[in-house]
Amino acid sequence: MSLPQDFIWGFATAAYQIEGAATEDGRGPSIWDVHCAKPGKIADGSSGAVACDSYHRTAEDIALLKSLGATAYRFSISWSRIIPVGGRNDPVNQAGIDHYVRFVDDLLAAGITPFVTLFHWDLPNGLDERYGGLLNREEFPLDFENYARVVFAALPKVKHWITFNEPFCSAILGYNTGLFAPGHTSDRTKSPVGDSSREPWIAGHNMLVAHGRAVKAYREDFKPTHGGVIGITLNGDAVYPWDPQDPKDIEAAERKLEFAISWFADPVYFGKYPASMVAQLGDRLPTFTEEERALVQGSNDFYGMNHYTANYIRHKDTPAEDDDFVGNLECLFDSKAGECIGPETQSFWLRPNPQGFRDLLNWISKRYGKPTIYVTENGTSIKSENDLPLEQILEDDFRVKYFDGYVRAMAEASEKDGVDVRGYLGWSLLDNFEWAEGYETRFGVTYVDYENDQKRYPKKSARAMQPLFESLIKKT
Repeated sequence: MSLPQDFIWGFATAAYQIEGAATEDGRGPSIWDVHCAKPGKIADGSSGAVACDSYHRTAEDIALLKSLGATAYRFSISWSRIIPVGGRNDPVNQAGIDHYVRFVDDLLAAGITPFVTLFHWDLPNGLDERYGGLLNREEFPLDFENYARVVFAALPKVKHWITFNEPFCSAILGYNTGLFAPGHTSDRTKSPVGDSSREPWIAGHNMLVAHGRAVKAYREDFKPTHGGVIGITLNGDAVYPWDPQDPKDIEAAERKLEFAISWFADPVYFGKYPASMVAQLGDRLPTFTEEERALVQGSNDFYGMNHYTANYIRHKDTPAEDDDFVGNLECLFDSKAGECIGPETQSFWLRPNPQGFRDLLNWISKRYGKPTIYVTENGTSIKSENDLPLEQILEDDFRVKYFDGYVRAMAEASEKDGVDVRGYLGWSLLDNFEWAEGYETRFGVTYVDYENDQKRYPKKSARAMQPLFESLIKKT
């Protein structure tokens, strides 16, 4: 097994999950600041107001990355630090720009390649209040393009750009289940606003168009002089038919991938939504205008892949519910034969299954014409990790095994299957604010002591990555 000689690896984070400093240096509120302030929305009642305090600790985080041997670091930019209200006619905050300029310069000086995400779920709240945020087909794509242009101009040294992180999560968890900001859902016990049957598909469509506008702007006005690449990062779980002898389960497994991944990837690569989605959703799924299609189709220089887990998929014979977003099927952890997909973790949705990673890499590679793939997130929580004494938390053998299995599965996909995978960014560098789960769930290779000045302690998994990659990356 081996990975390409120029393969890069490191770790990933997101602004709202680690930065803190939520009201400092001109930053405006995001929809997550507002969401966290609503009682009952976050498991432990917390927020990202302080988080890992990384806004004040960039030097410490870079030193940590360097000590672990990382060659790349993926982080996201807080839109409301750059344009506090968010819109194209709103003031730009120079202090926010200066912060990220220094951070990029310092990463490069340390020999670490920055991967920069423009949008990791933290929309400026001003845009949500002004026109409904992601639901506005006219305004949102224009404001996102403007924000992207401001950041592109400020950071010419960045060569790897990601427009949106997991638009599936922004759309479904933000506008169907209401679990994530801004919390829209048809369930009136959870939110006074929202239409779970229509809003997520509208939000997804508008993010695709916004992505297309930002990519066009980069390619035409920045790439000729900056020379970088740009893409979108999509999440997706691996699938196995619950009954591998049942054609309906086999078909349902494929449909699950289409509803999760192809919802966004098909328009980017083929200019249209998957037929399975059109068939189930009908007129609830927006249609592309010719102008929108031209913006979106072909708008990836690489495929950003976030992946964590797998499921057995069982079809349903009953009609799809209006709020269904998976393709009218069941996602299970046990097969018809009683096989379990993998061991439990702290996250109810996550069970390790490295073979699924290899299978999904192959599925993406074949469906989309062998694109260059960067794995931009992959990692695991550990059941009850937060309840253990520090000494045991630092001996995170479960996470070491997870990374070892998944990275080797990726290497097999590269070496044996011919998948063009060029980079891997583990989730996450730090324990951090885990969205609706607050600080009860830890994904970091570094323990963060939230009670004692956010002090960092690298876990065993942090130290295991460099020798793992050194054993797999081809030598000169």
